[in-house]
Amino acid sequence: MARRWFINLIISAGLAFNSCQTLSLREGDLLFHVVATGNAITEVTPGMIDHVAIVVSKDSVIEAVGRGVKTTPLDSLRNQEGYYLVGRVKRADRKRSLDNARRYLGRKYDYLYLPDNEDIYCSELVQLAYVNKKGQPLFTTIPMSFHDQSGRITDYWTQFYAERGLEVPEGQPGTNPGELSQRSLVSIIGRLTPDKSPSQR
Repeated sequence: MARRWFINLIISAGLAFNSCQTLSLREGDLLFHVVATGNAITEVTPGMIDHVAIVVSKDSVIEAVGRGVKTTPLDSLRNQEGYYLVGRVKRADRKRSLDNARRYLGRKYDYLYLPDNEDIYCSELVQLAYVNKKGQPLFTTIPMSFHDQSGRITDYWTQFYAERGLEVPEGQPGTNPGELSQRSLVSIIGRLTPDKSPSQR
């Protein structure tokens, strides 16, 4: 049983998909990782999205992960649990934005999600890289959220920062992949899922 990756066209509001049609990824598309079960990130941000990567070619992405900002084979994403929503960025200068993203290759991953250091986390990479035709940033920062729906900073993040001798950077400028996926500049056009049917040869 061979696996193939394909894009299911979205029908409406990101809720239903048509498995009979396919569409091609473009350089500059965003891949938002949707998890099956929640985690510390999705507990304090919109939706069930905990990561975002940038498509840079037909077979690779740039992403900020545990090993830093790096290029990853697109095919390797199928090893992740869940699936990826495909976001297409409006009004982006794709070439300049991708060149910007490549400039950050090799940077360390920002485990602390802080705005004033050299390290970078996944949605921060997108926020820093994407510009319009005039070279102006497309994505502004928002106040960082480490609180649940009740407004309480969760125990996970309280302990996480306390162990590092820091206060939770609640409200500091930043981004998160769930909120980024809901920006008006991002159109969710489909999803990337593993096809477990036999390959056609």
